[in-house]
Amino acid sequence: MNNRQESFGMDRKQFFVTSVKGAVGCCALALFDGVARAQAAEQTAADPEKIFTQNWMEDLFDTMYQDLDEKTRVQLMAGCGRGCFRRFAFKQEIARLGKGNVDRLLEAYKHNFEVWRDGTLVHIRYGRVNKQCYCPAARYHPAKPNDMHCECTRATHQTIFETALERPVPAKIVETLRRGGTTCHFVADIA
Repeated sequence: MNNRQESFGMDRKQFFVTSVKGAVGCCALALFDGVARAQAAEQTAADPEKIFTQNWMEDLFDTMYQDLDEKTRVQLMAGCGRGCFRRFAFKQEIARLGKGNVDRLLEAYKHNFEVWRDGTLVHIRYGRVNKQCYCPAARYHPAKPNDMHCECTRATHQTIFETALERPVPAKIVETLRRGGTTCHFVADIA
């Protein structure tokens, strides 16, 4: 090795190997970065319907809050809740299993919810504490004070009770995550 090579601390072979390793490392990073960027772009491109749905839901709820009185908003969301009952077999199954008998209805409810009876009131709760709303549609728009989306779930439970017991059963919201609670909790009055 000559003095010049000694000052750099390596010979030509070491320099070549180190350079190739560096180039391979840079190429690998560029490749992985390119793959990650392509996956992110693909996910964004694959979700235009999700973006559309989020925007549509936000427009719908903004219009409801601006242009409709509370009674009309509740009626509209209750219609969605009855539709949710018709769309989901497990909700219809709860009503079917509890047909004509409150005790059987409560047993059927226990497969999916925390439920208990306090006199004529039946409490339906989604556990003591929850981290997220279970409704997929609710994930497409931010929560608002006195969130109307919760009226949909209230109406779903009311429909289960009314279908099972074949009579009107009022249901109320005790608390919900979207309204600032720690869980979703509803009560049906079976008096």
